Amino acid sequence: MRIISGKFKGKKISYTNSSITRPLRDYVKENIFNIITHGKTTRLDFKKANILDLYSGVGSFGIECLSRNVNNVVFVEKDPIAFSILKKNITDLKLSNKVKLIAEDIKNFIKNLDSKNKFDLIFLDPPYKDNSYLEVLSLIKEKKILNKNHKVIIHREKKCDEKLHDFIKILLEKSYGRSKVIFGSF
Repeated sequence: MRIISGKFKGKKISYTNSSITRPLRDYVKENIFNIITHGKTTRLDFKKANILDLYSGVGSFGIECLSRNVNNVVFVEKDPIAFSILKKNITDLKLSNKVKLIAEDIKNFIKNLDSKNKFDLIFLDPPYKDNSYLEVLSLIKEKKILNKNHKVIIHREKKCDEKLHDFIKILLEKSYGRSKVIFGSF
């Protein structure tokens, strides 16, 4: 697994072969960032952005954001194996001053989050079989933790049909092999 762009371009990050954590494929990640960088309705100014990376695994998405000079990233991951690799990746890249690492259940984290914390982008990459992230979307909306021009990106299995339009306004949906990526806002 590698970082595809920015100041850490080409650097490898550690990952796990756990059955619980599935890595975000480089080509999917590259396409997500092309859409964020060049899309009319999905564009984001990385240099000013505060990112919330939920179900962050080993941190591939958030680290890619940091490589592109985002303001800061909050990583939330409850799996202890993935979390230890995430910490190692952050330490190896000397990024500790730009991140907050949270080893906690996502729902508990959102419930306890102070609404003074505002994010420009929330990335959700839950396990494919886990639909409880829909509750997380409802909690995010309820907590009002997003800046005005925010974006929400959700990585799911292509065959999932979860009626996301009941939770977010869908701006764009793209498929890549087994994956689909949904770009939206509240």
